[in-house]
Amino acid sequence: MSDIDLKRFFLEQVRLFEHFPADKVEEIVASGRLATYEGNEAILETGDEGQYLGVLITGHAEISITDNTGTRTVLTQLGPGDVFGVMSTLTGDRVTADVIAGNRCYVLLIPLETFNTHILTNPKAIGYLSRMLLERMRSMSLDIVSAKSSAASVLSLHADRPGKVIALNVGLSQIHFGIYDTRDLGSDVHGIIDNADEYVSRISVMVGPQVKTITRDPFPLSELLQVMQDSTRQLGDAFAFELDEVCAVGHRVVHGGNRFAAAAVITPAVIADIEALSVFAPLHNPVNVAGIREALKRLPDVPHVAVFDTAFHQTLPPYAYLYGLPYDLYKQDGIRRYGFHGTSHRYVSLKSAEVLKRPLGELEIVSCHLGIGASLCAIDHGRSVDTSMGMTPTDGLIMPSRSGSIDPAVIVHLIEHQQMSPEALSNLINTESGLKGISGISSNIHDIETAAGNGHHRALLAHKAFCYQVRKNIGAYVAAMGGIDVLAFTGDIGETSAAVRSLACQGLGYMGIKLDEEKNRNLGKVDDFAIVSTDDSPVTILVINNDDERLVAWETLRAIERDELIREAKAEEKAPMPIPIEISAHHVHLSQADVEKLFGPGHQLTPEHELSQPGQFACAEKVHLVGPKGRIANVRVLGPTRKETQVEIAMTEQFKVGLQPPIRESGDLANTPGITLEGPAGSTTIERGVICAQRHIHMTPEDARRLRVRDKYVVRVRVEGERELIFGDVIVRVSPSYRLAMHIDTDEGNAANIRTGMLGYIEEIQSRH
Repeated sequence: MSDIDLKRFFLEQVRLFEHFPADKVEEIVASGRLATYEGNEAILETGDEGQYLGVLITGHAEISITDNTGTRTVLTQLGPGDVFGVMSTLTGDRVTADVIAGNRCYVLLIPLETFNTHILTNPKAIGYLSRMLLERMRSMSLDIVSAKSSAASVLSLHADRPGKVIALNVGLSQIHFGIYDTRDLGSDVHGIIDNADEYVSRISVMVGPQVKTITRDPFPLSELLQVMQDSTRQLGDAFAFELDEVCAVGHRVVHGGNRFAAAAVITPAVIADIEALSVFAPLHNPVNVAGIREALKRLPDVPHVAVFDTAFHQTLPPYAYLYGLPYDLYKQDGIRRYGFHGTSHRYVSLKSAEVLKRPLGELEIVSCHLGIGASLCAIDHGRSVDTSMGMTPTDGLIMPSRSGSIDPAVIVHLIEHQQMSPEALSNLINTESGLKGISGISSNIHDIETAAGNGHHRALLAHKAFCYQVRKNIGAYVAAMGGIDVLAFTGDIGETSAAVRSLACQGLGYMGIKLDEEKNRNLGKVDDFAIVSTDDSPVTILVINNDDERLVAWETLRAIERDELIREAKAEEKAPMPIPIEISAHHVHLSQADVEKLFGPGHQLTPEHELSQPGQFACAEKVHLVGPKGRIANVRVLGPTRKETQVEIAMTEQFKVGLQPPIRESGDLANTPGITLEGPAGSTTIERGVICAQRHIHMTPEDARRLRVRDKYVVRVRVEGERELIFGDVIVRVSPSYRLAMHIDTDEGNAANIRTGMLGYIEEIQSRH
């Protein structure tokens, strides 16, 4: 766009300059910098210094804020002629909201010096900006309050459907339950039914600080709901429930295998799948199913939902979940790492984001669930990327009575030399090992600590071994993610043992993990959460009172809503709406600064042909990628330029260059590896920016309406071909500038024999962010 065109544009379309003479506008324009931004690229980000007043010339953008769950609230839509950066340039404060390009935008950035010299000296311009500032501040204040309110209730169970939501966790010796009113959010009831003693059932029910304990004769599972009704009535009539008040029931199910990447509304087919997965969880899934069947008999007319312990870990990459066994055992028998405590780790991640008042999508969290079962989870930007439990909950850490990871040859040895049966082996590694087995005293951490305090050698050894494994795995997961923002402890041991927390954190100060020993030592019962890191600790250390049942209830309501959305979408369309599949080859997005380093001063990218997404184009320019191990020649550059250089490569290319980038959304570059790029005029080394792109679907708002999804939803997609395939963990991106298409990388396409032009169909909404 020439200077004459810009001058005419500013005089005719930019209201800020309608009272400026033409020569003054020309001078202001000449002092500015013209920049190009791609759709979803940040033009200004919260926290930036206010160095420019921006004027949108072409395209559209939005001013928005993001709450701590990653939900973006749009404050203002911007079109050609609109200005932004007003508040920071007028006040001198840092930018308080993001300005995000909706599609390819041309922007003139007017430097602060020009703004102060030429614009602030015009009274009518000051009046115009003041009115705009007042209007936007009013809008921002309302939306920030709304966003904070939403964030404060990140696990809010408020729903359009009035009634009680029951969360059930039916185990072998204990049944945990929660009862939640979707309108009265302050009367949550929790209960534990302990059936460990074959002669008596001990029931504890609580609401807030009020606790009632009841003992009674053991009862069959068919009487569970009646026992729950009788027990809650002990808290007072206000906290009792009747069956006709129940609007939904959520059931915690331990193993969902590869089949379930999210909570699922229960059907006969879902029950059959859960039963089939009992081969992986023979002590858990059958009793979970028994609880489901009994609840269905008593409450046949309300929706029931299965919430899977394994679902949160379905985002693990293959290199993290595969065992070193023949690959056919994974493909044919499903033998792989699945991970457990998913509801707990997901709750910890959401609560951590809430406490830090930061979006979950920018945090790296190590979650330590230490209880009867113990597992750690590496949560990278909201996604589980590694976890210590395996195909079953026995793998991983030493636990109170489970062995954790052992050399598999030990099992062979016990079979050959001790003639142990499978049943005896199962009993040994699940109920006679861990803290109990090493100490010879107890599986209770507090009994162990008391004995250790009295000098009991084996108790000291058991405690040290347990804490050592926790600390070792924390370090491993920091390495796996390339950083850490939050270290969280939860579960009976994690919440109550100051000694375990202290020993788990010792020696990790060089990672930024600094425990405040006094806070930790004096911490009593945690009602919600507590911060036990030092004030100057780069890493926030949290102790979180876990609420598995609340998360089960929350997931239940969300699963019902997701199911309704999909059924509405399918009912509205005579045929399912197809989504074209496109295979994304490796490519590079360059900043203008790197363009000039690689191709020469003042060089502009040369469009060669348009890509499927409007405003994006393949360039004539190509670069070489040079990593620690090797190089990839002639990698295509895509335009337009971006704020920061980004390289997207598939797994085969990662091996060639010797890097292990994380799976991320485009533009999410925190703690990603760097690489050297070579061009005809020189080279540049970026410190970060190499990613493996997450599967994603681009669509317009109209497409999203028809498919009943929104921006940042995560879905499962069925792809038709020689054999039907299901791809989970596919993120939805919505913009008016997009064209409907699902993108997967070259390796996945080759492995599944998928080609560009094939069709996919949304089968399930996994999560709604």
